[in-house]
Amino acid sequence: HVQLVESGGGSVQAGGSLRLSCEATPYSADELCLTWFRQVPGKEREAVAYIEEDGDIDYGYHVNGRFTISRDSRLFNKVYLQMNRLIPEDAAIYYCAYRRGFCYKLYPERYESWGQGTQVTVS
Repeated sequence: HVQLVESGGGSVQAGGSLRLSCEATPYSADELCLTWFRQVPGKEREAVAYIEEDGDIDYGYHVNGRFTISRDSRLFNKVYLQMNRLIPEDAAIYYCAYRRGFCYKLYPERYESWGQGTQVTVS
């Protein structure tokens, strides 16, 4: 069972930046999909960004070039979500999720493991 450890949430003023990190252990480099989702109370969980084992990346429609997902240069199983120009609508609990194989940003139910979530507040 893959465990995910997230960090980096916090409070920031609108226009500010935060960087989230997620580390997955154990993992298989051949089948590693890591995706950031976010959720606010009363709303569906939505995908923010994902990165597949071959480096393919995609973003949620709301990102609009403000966020960047990347992999650690030394740790294949660790990814970052750099969030710039944050707006109040970005406030949510952000979750890192893992599945084997391809990422499915529209289908969070297909993910096998989830992190505990990290709160992002934008005022």
